[in-house]
Amino acid sequence: MNSFSLQGNIVDIIARNIFFGELRVENGKIKSITTLTPLPTTSANYSLILPGFIDSHVHIESSMLVPSEFAKLAVVHGTVGTISDPHEIANVCGIEGVEFMIANGKTVPFKFHFGAPSCVPATVFETAGAALNAEDVDALLQKNEIYYLSEMMNFPGVLFGDEEVYKKIASAKKYGKPIDGHAPGLKGNDAKKYIEVGISTDHECYTADEALDKLKYGMKILIREGSAAKNFDALINLMHENFEMMMFCSDDKHPDSLTQGHINQLCARAVAKGVDVFKVLTAACINPVKHYKMNIGTLQEGDPADFIVVEDLKKFNVLQTYIDGELVAEKGESKVTSQESETINNFDCNEKNISDIRFLMSDFREPIYAIEVLDGQLITNKIICRPIIKEDSYESDIANDILKIVVVNRYKKAPIAKAFIKNFGITQGAIASSVAHDSHNIVAIGVDDSSLMQAINLVIKERGGVSAVSSKKEMILALPVAGLMSNEDGYKVAAAYTAIDHMVKTEMGSKLTAPFMTLSFMALLVIPNLKLSDLGLFDGKEFKFV
Repeated sequence: MNSFSLQGNIVDIIARNIFFGELRVENGKIKSITTLTPLPTTSANYSLILPGFIDSHVHIESSMLVPSEFAKLAVVHGTVGTISDPHEIANVCGIEGVEFMIANGKTVPFKFHFGAPSCVPATVFETAGAALNAEDVDALLQKNEIYYLSEMMNFPGVLFGDEEVYKKIASAKKYGKPIDGHAPGLKGNDAKKYIEVGISTDHECYTADEALDKLKYGMKILIREGSAAKNFDALINLMHENFEMMMFCSDDKHPDSLTQGHINQLCARAVAKGVDVFKVLTAACINPVKHYKMNIGTLQEGDPADFIVVEDLKKFNVLQTYIDGELVAEKGESKVTSQESETINNFDCNEKNISDIRFLMSDFREPIYAIEVLDGQLITNKIICRPIIKEDSYESDIANDILKIVVVNRYKKAPIAKAFIKNFGITQGAIASSVAHDSHNIVAIGVDDSSLMQAINLVIKERGGVSAVSSKKEMILALPVAGLMSNEDGYKVAAAYTAIDHMVKTEMGSKLTAPFMTLSFMALLVIPNLKLSDLGLFDGKEFKFV
């Protein structure tokens, strides 16, 4: 590797100091950091050099990009590494899917730190494409590329002593690797018990009270701001007093928003809210490295040369990104090149007919519950609805925004699960997606059976994708890698996603911030209150079918 030196205003986050100096890089490491005196009269005009940003919890699959293409976009915004939970592809392809993510991530200069998925499948109340038992998880945790046990979504299993859950936790402890949490709404003695088994983080807090309760018991809180779930405003004021126990993450970020920004945006918003810049940068650049023992430098002598150059500490406009001393992005342009990617998948689903989708009155019993969507949240409300009756079937009530939602098993022939959903706002056509956390069956909503069938069959023809059908046209973004990701150029995928998202909002009427991302979580049973799996309508609070 080439040796070089760089002068600028160096931001030492650990020492809480900014000084004019010179950074010397040799063989991918920081050889020396030297204070330069006397200061040149132009020192104030120099840019700032600081450690790179880290997304402390993200599912790469949700970007609809393979890891190498995710990296291509992320480095432009100063992100040098991620804590990446591959449980989306694991639910589809098992261990082979995890190994695909690791191998693809190694093809580019970016520091992916993958976890061993702890909940595959997420629950027994849905059909997934694979299962990872305690022995599988133990085998993954032995790998050097696996840094932690991924989010333990089965908090009932933790609270009630599920043997398989505790075996997975024991494996993580045996190898000295941290355990990530996932416990939305858990407080008090239940939270205390959940944390005391060794679960160290949570990214699911959506109120400050909940986060404070978990902080009290020693849990680290991740402020999440993704394409669907947005908890920044609710939690950011906690950083004033608790910055050493906090980090930033996106969790799930679609390709269009990744082209606009990443963790740098959260830093800018936090500083604008009045949080001390060193506290903000500690959460963004230092805490993840320490907690997960990441192989990422923090701008100290002897560290890997992972750092960024920014214009200022207010907007965090990134001028350059370096990883292991290699310039990977400059002035908004990525220097990460696209790589050839194999295609793995698990998809066995025939095209559907209208008769498969009809909601026969005989299939339902009173009361009829509906999922009520909350924009910007993964949680939903459980409400009672009165859909329109036509002959012997229930139909969407467009005037009251009560639409049909269905989940189609994509792994084997099975009956289609059907229910109703409120607040999507679509007034014509249908949308469908094979990105449906966590088992990734096909989820679709629509105003009529013909549109639903058409949107679902578009996805089936491509063996994965997101589709939209209106009265005038149809669109499909194919996702051939596990039905979750494209292996095309990241910017091309982002443009295609922007186009289909625009269609759903402007032509079909949805008022949601991210309709496809929201749709993808309507089958996520571990988030209360009401969701739909391929096996039926499920109450996440009561943890049973309704």
